[in-house]
Amino acid sequence: MAKEAKTNAMRMLERAKIPYTAHEYPHEEGQAVDGASVARLTGQDPAQVFKTLVTQGADRNYYVFVVPVLAELDLKKAARAAGVKSVAMIHVADINKVTGYIRGGCSPVGMKKQFATVYDESCLDKPTIMVSGGRIGTQIECAPADLIRLTRGKTAPITAEG
Repeated sequence: MAKEAKTNAMRMLERAKIPYTAHEYPHEEGQAVDGASVARLTGQDPAQVFKTLVTQGADRNYYVFVVPVLAELDLKKAARAAGVKSVAMIHVADINKVTGYIRGGCSPVGMKKQFATVYDESCLDKPTIMVSGGRIGTQIECAPADLIRLTRGKTAPITAEG
């Protein structure tokens, strides 16, 4: 991959000596692509492709949740996992200000600050998972344990059932 194509997330993985595979997919410049389409465009099982969601807790702190693209975040379970009374999704307009990333290109790796991060426990069933590489059109695939360690995250059941 050409040097200029590297994202902050990729550089952080390399610095931590974590092996990863970058996947590119076609997109319109600046247009977010839904997770199901990302899975299809990269030829991956949607259960292995995860999206990064940013919330704000009742304590005013930000919390990051990483869930399969076809799943929905259960806000009650998410709050319990984060150890706060409640969490709410942040406004799309605030994503860049809070994380340094844009909607559709938000990675749990390499945000402006390291927020408390919780991965859905289903990630542990997979040898690798894919998350955003830090920009629209790029995904990074690596072992979930490596991602969890790098982001100082944890796992919990945080998706809505059925």
